[in-house]
Amino acid sequence: MLWPFNHFRKPRLAPAGTIEAIYGMIVTQAREPIFYRDLGVPDTVNGRFDLLLLHLWLLLRRLRTAQGGTELSQALFDRFCEDMDDNLREMGVGDQTVPKRMRAFGEAFYGRVQAYDQAIEADAEALAQAICKNILNGTGMDHARRLAAYAKAANAQLGQIADPTLLLGSFKFPAPFREDEAS
Repeated sequence: MLWPFNHFRKPRLAPAGTIEAIYGMIVTQAREPIFYRDLGVPDTVNGRFDLLLLHLWLLLRRLRTAQGGTELSQALFDRFCEDMDDNLREMGVGDQTVPKRMRAFGEAFYGRVQAYDQAIEADAEALAQAICKNILNGTGMDHARRLAAYAKAANAQLGQIADPTLLLGSFKFPAPFREDEAS
């Protein structure tokens, strides 16, 4: 039976299992050894964080155009923040310092989102420059170009996924390019 006031209820978020599965895909993709071994991403806490942000941005970018994607986007961002908070505490960061670090994570996230959004709309070289600056510490433009090519391919592939498939987490990120493939 349809209730006449159902449109006043808050829309249901994706089930927690779906959020965990999708966030897990983001983390798994960001941990692919090829990024560190062949594409020049520093295998450091900062390098892993920056690659996680790149993949989170790619998915959130796609969710902007998905019907019902807003709620999932927020849930994924909240899960990311929870993960960062948990990691800080595991690393022994004190309770009084965690909020400052979380604010820095938020600023890093929003700064990169803005930079990547502008760059991907411009051209491949602009995206490579943004990636070089934010992920590769300003060095290695060849690797940055390969990472930009991967990001553009991932963006295109995510764009081809039907909204229901995306919202259910029934998709995969594309495989990263090996050095000999990304020219």
